Amino acid sequence: MSPDDRQLTRRKFIHYSAAGLAAASAGGVIGACSQSGGSLPTRTLGATGLEVSLLTFGGGSQFLLNEDGEWEAMLERAIDLGVNFFDTCSSYQWGASLSSEERFGEILSPRRDEVLIATKFESRDPAEAMREFEQSLDRMKTDHVDVLMLHDIVPSEDISALEKGVYAELLRCRDEGSARFIGFSSMDSAEMSREAIEKLEFDVALLAMNPTGYGDFVTETLPAARAKNMGVLAMKVMRNIVGDETTPDELIRYALSQEGVASALIGHHGMATLEENIGIVQNLAAGEEFVMTPAECERLETRLAALAGPHALCWARPGYVDGMVC
Repeated sequence: MSPDDRQLTRRKFIHYSAAGLAAASAGGVIGACSQSGGSLPTRTLGATGLEVSLLTFGGGSQFLLNEDGEWEAMLERAIDLGVNFFDTCSSYQWGASLSSEERFGEILSPRRDEVLIATKFESRDPAEAMREFEQSLDRMKTDHVDVLMLHDIVPSEDISALEKGVYAELLRCRDEGSARFIGFSSMDSAEMSREAIEKLEFDVALLAMNPTGYGDFVTETLPAARAKNMGVLAMKVMRNIVGDETTPDELIRYALSQEGVASALIGHHGMATLEENIGIVQNLAAGEEFVMTPAECERLETRLAALAGPHALCWARPGYVDGMVC
């Protein structure tokens, strides 16, 4: 055992051991992938059976920064190159002429059989949440979504109240077919997310996971999701993190090296950024070794730990609302 391996913290050692270390070799993970209609590899999204591209498309603030005349080509290009999962939310607008959902409706609806679409609702009031969802379907010009999520589990969440309220509506939507699968997102509370996973029966979780360690989702929440074979998407993979200390390649590799993570969900401002990230994942498909060992993950976490907080991560600041431009 190398000195780097011996330096793993006990908690992280337990985490990686629990994962079975199946991600320790590129061959094992690449072997678990298939190919999308374009040129990107896919992984199975937990027990849903959905095959999602390793890079998935975030419709939040970075996407909304693209001006009219730019975002249309970006969505088309993403599909053409094999991105097949697109995520948005009823509240994503933030000054753009069209909401994120309306943008999706313009481009994705004519190519609906090529893509998987996820959206989220904000309200914890069941009736209001369903009004949000109906509006979402209208905006996106579709009669169903592939994943419908409760947006942003927070530390003050009452899981029992959710179960009796909006969670029951999510189940109804799944039963009726307006949502094929159901889930939730969280960037604020790993502990409450774990409780939601353990007490309720969600299909998908969208969780903030990056090597700064902020939020502790990798060690606190991901094992619970993995134990139930939930589909997991990693978000906040690189926002406010890319810079002198690290690269997009490292951050994408880190997210995809977490056992149980199907895809890295990233928002893109500018076609060049989109194509750069697609290129990174295409290299993975070409067979380059990309899965980080536990020791490599530990070194990256140590290097970036100083960024774990509101001083560096704008999305961790009080008052931030997911999708807000900052």
